[in-house]
Amino acid sequence: MSSGTGTSEQAAPTRRDRTHWLYVAVIVAVILGIIVGFVFPDFAVGLKWLGTAFVGLIRMLIAPVIFCTIVLGIGAIRKAASVGRIGGLALAYFLVMSTVALTIGLIVGNLLHPGEGLQLSESLRGQGADLAKTAEEGGSTTDFVLGLIPVTLLSALTEGSVLQALLLALLVGFAIQSLGRSGEPLLRGVGYLQKLVFRILAMVMWVAPIGAFGAIAAVVGETGLDALKSLGILMLAFYITCAVFVFGILGLILRLVARVNVFSLLKYLGREFLLILATSSSETALPRLIAKMEHAGVSQSVAGIVVPTGYSFNLDGTAIYLTMASLFIAEALGDPLSISEQIGLLAFMIIASKGAAGVTGAGLATLAGGLSAHRPELLDGVGLIVGIDRFMSEARALTNFAGNAIATVLVATWTDQLDRDQLSAALSGQSPFDEARMIDEHGHDDAHADARAAETDRDVAAGSR
Repeated sequence: MSSGTGTSEQAAPTRRDRTHWLYVAVIVAVILGIIVGFVFPDFAVGLKWLGTAFVGLIRMLIAPVIFCTIVLGIGAIRKAASVGRIGGLALAYFLVMSTVALTIGLIVGNLLHPGEGLQLSESLRGQGADLAKTAEEGGSTTDFVLGLIPVTLLSALTEGSVLQALLLALLVGFAIQSLGRSGEPLLRGVGYLQKLVFRILAMVMWVAPIGAFGAIAAVVGETGLDALKSLGILMLAFYITCAVFVFGILGLILRLVARVNVFSLLKYLGREFLLILATSSSETALPRLIAKMEHAGVSQSVAGIVVPTGYSFNLDGTAIYLTMASLFIAEALGDPLSISEQIGLLAFMIIASKGAAGVTGAGLATLAGGLSAHRPELLDGVGLIVGIDRFMSEARALTNFAGNAIATVLVATWTDQLDRDQLSAALSGQSPFDEARMIDEHGHDDAHADARAAETDRDVAAGSR
């Protein structure tokens, strides 16, 4: 027993160290890119191809990422819906709040115009120029609708557009859902495919420092201080927007519905927030959130259903990031999105942003997918975001985690499965959480996470019966 625990404790720092070094490498690459851009501007502009190559690697994975996340997302809807009122309320709430978060991102982006003033030249657009020509050849509305239909079932994942991959994912997802139990092996197969795709994505992200160096150096080389100013405004605006969303909007809803102070709830989860900051992912804190919600008076069934489902469907921070980053790229390339294009992008992001939580690089892939579906000529602008994406990932993860914690309390309140006395005792510190319940206090114990997942699956199965 002790040896197994020791093994897990030895393995945990390794994972944290790797994430730490990637984070440090991106920071160093951005600093070097800025220096090269200022000192050797002409040479720096020629480094654009490094960022373009990285975007190409991300683009390679867009279709499979969208396909896997949507298919598995539909499977999660089936599981949540099978437990009746709890799952239905959770899904409805997640859909509404994701839409609100996306809308807020669009509003803030339109008010601040963080990319305005860069107006990058064609030399920095790279392959975007070719994509623009392809987009202009799209034709009429009829051609657009016909273009949604792939030539073959698999061509949507190899040579088709992102919208074709999305259509295929929806058809496959609902087809598997209609098969019932006989479709579960297929769903598991897609799950394994998703693990493979995300593992490749994780490997690609280790090239991010090179892509960030090339993209930042090229932009700074051409625009100078304007680039740093615009990127800084985007980061600051994103942080502030996430804070306003959590403490203002979600906090107000929590106070009105559950009569709970959002600061008390988040203070109770302080250890988990520190864990997320250390790993840049809310995935590591998932089992702890379930345990802490149960300790705070939320019923086991609500915590076991809402938290895992929200982990895939309630990505408020990611939603804000996707819309603000899209507007930034469009303005930086001197081709702002129209209102109709923004609404279309919002609708796409509502669907495409589901299911990729906790995966390094998934946010970039989804962002690239949204731009590729609506304005392919802007796809190369993703390289502008690479350099600051890691700085924004913590805010995304923290916002997603806070949103799921608040959602769990709200659903428990609506379904009358919240012990208020126990909640008050937990939040006030009178009934502290027993850390001994968690095998690894850092939240990295795989065996414990698997046990919690199995326990959740049993809850879902029991609810469906």
